[in-house]
Amino acid sequence: MVADVRPLAAVLVSAVAIVLIIASHRRPNVREGWSVLAALGKFGIVASMLPAVLSGTVYTWSLEEALGVQFLPGVDFALRADPLGIFFALLASFLWIFTSFYAAGYMRGLDEHAQTRFFASFAASLSAAVGIAFAANLVTIFIFYELLSLVTYPLVAHNEDSEARIAGRKYLTYTFFGGGVFLLAGTVMVYWLTASVEGGATVAFETGGMEALATAAQAEPGFAQAAFFLLIAGFGVKAALMPLHSWLADAMVAPTPVSGLLHAVAVVKSGAFGVARVILDVYGPGLIRDLPLEVPGIGEVGLNIPVAIVAAFTLTAASIIAMRKDHLKRRLAYSTTAQLSYIVLGLSMLHPYAMLGALFHIPAHAFAKLTLFFCAGAIHVETHTDYISDMAGIGKRMPLTLSAFTIGAAGMAGLPPIAGFVSKFYMLIGSGYMGGEYWIFAGALLLSGVLNIAYFWPVVYTAFFESENRHGAKPVLEFPRGGIFESYGTTAQSQRERAATDGGSSSADRSGSESESESDPAESNSAPAETSDVDADGGDEANEDYEYAVDQYPSDADVPQDDHVSAVDHHGDHDDHLTGGPPADGWERHSPFGESTWLMLAPIAVIATGAVVLGVGPDYAVFLELATRIVEGVFGVESFEQLRGLSLEEALEVVGE
Repeated sequence: MVADVRPLAAVLVSAVAIVLIIASHRRPNVREGWSVLAALGKFGIVASMLPAVLSGTVYTWSLEEALGVQFLPGVDFALRADPLGIFFALLASFLWIFTSFYAAGYMRGLDEHAQTRFFASFAASLSAAVGIAFAANLVTIFIFYELLSLVTYPLVAHNEDSEARIAGRKYLTYTFFGGGVFLLAGTVMVYWLTASVEGGATVAFETGGMEALATAAQAEPGFAQAAFFLLIAGFGVKAALMPLHSWLADAMVAPTPVSGLLHAVAVVKSGAFGVARVILDVYGPGLIRDLPLEVPGIGEVGLNIPVAIVAAFTLTAASIIAMRKDHLKRRLAYSTTAQLSYIVLGLSMLHPYAMLGALFHIPAHAFAKLTLFFCAGAIHVETHTDYISDMAGIGKRMPLTLSAFTIGAAGMAGLPPIAGFVSKFYMLIGSGYMGGEYWIFAGALLLSGVLNIAYFWPVVYTAFFESENRHGAKPVLEFPRGGIFESYGTTAQSQRERAATDGGSSSADRSGSESESESDPAESNSAPAETSDVDADGGDEANEDYEYAVDQYPSDADVPQDDHVSAVDHHGDHDDHLTGGPPADGWERHSPFGESTWLMLAPIAVIATGAVVLGVGPDYAVFLELATRIVEGVFGVESFEQLRGLSLEEALEVVGE
């Protein structure tokens, strides 16, 4: 280990940018210039540590060494730039560069309010995310984990309408209070367990697992098991594992740059990253295997099996839910819930190949999903269209954007040559080596891939192969608990059906978006076909929306036929769906470079290209090399070649040699 200030500098550079951004609030170009410079500076600092880290060096910074301050005996506020930390920090800082440009184009394109607050909060969020990446122990990661929830709240609640405030409160309840309590409880238990071991209490990460915890677990296996599940639950909230996932879809009310980088990279990935820290650097695959649970009627199962089951269920259920979402960003949100579970599932299978695939899926998903969110945001800015059922033929209006969307969708489905294929391929190999009950998890991976195609292909087909005046219903699955019965048409009857089945809006704010209650079947009680999700919970919103539609358009003849109007605005104050969809004479054909501003098109093109590059040349991609180094460190080998063809038991025997 080498003492170095660069891990701290990487955290602080965007914190300093907050002051500069606020001070430049009257000069937008300067303000956004600070954001770009901070992103470049952060990436440069992280990248400067990369060569040495790949060679085995670990950079550390400690508050105790710097100022002689310690939280508790054995607990220090410390940062550590190891391969896993560099892996996450490099990804987040690199993608922030392009998101800074995209965010400027997006916020200016919509003439959004409170832009200074937005960019300042964005910088604070990246500071907390890199703090999570470089945290050297459970206490430090807990501090940054909670800080990330606080500084992203203004971004989730940015619109300041009733829907945004509700989503913001839900976000804090789940991530700050719920996830924080679980994480703190697990951290305290680890500290208490290790206090009984010679050498004193510790919560510091150790590659391959904490030796003190492994020793303590022999005497107190029950408490060690409880601490493991508390830590997984704490990080699982941000990783959106079911049933702790519903905050993510509701947080899509945030501006699309937030949905993209923070809810597809920094925030949700911090949860998956935390799960990786627990499995790889707190418990380690050996201790997890040696702490079996006694399940009545089944016998002993490893601690990893319940986590793998939850992840497999989440990725399957979330994929099915995504199929019935007509709102594009909500479909992407449930896709994110599913894709994050790939990472958790791969890690929990414990095999070196599965771990390698899970780690590589972090950047694979980040590039592909950021592309998809960027595309959704560009469509929103240029056409005010948010619903898939309104996007028939939009490919000729935005050819580059929808082509990039197709690349991102292929990556999510795991189709070659996009990066998602590589990560899922490694996970399938790992499940094959594990054999036995792990074939079920391989089946879940394959099924989810098919479901990914099922809910992404209709978007691509609608955009490129359907015409504005003749197209099919969306979403793929239509039933009362989600989706809409008739996706096309401007008659009063179709508007009534939209109001009754697509979530409706509150009587206080008919310009709100899809109801908070319209999440998924697991989150609300079943309802008759003619009622909305909100009405099923005892409200009268669906009937009020029906009456509103009738008042607006008492007969079919009164419905305007040129704007594809819906009776209810589903996206806040911008009246997006009231003006969304194709105009009367159809979409205007644009060239790929004239469909939007370069501030938005350039990041879309670069990130989509990155998803392809990661898939075409994974052996030359630094992220796969880093993932390989991480797995080598966990199993204590000098080369991944030593792990090829081995079962988990054989790989763990290599560790003990």
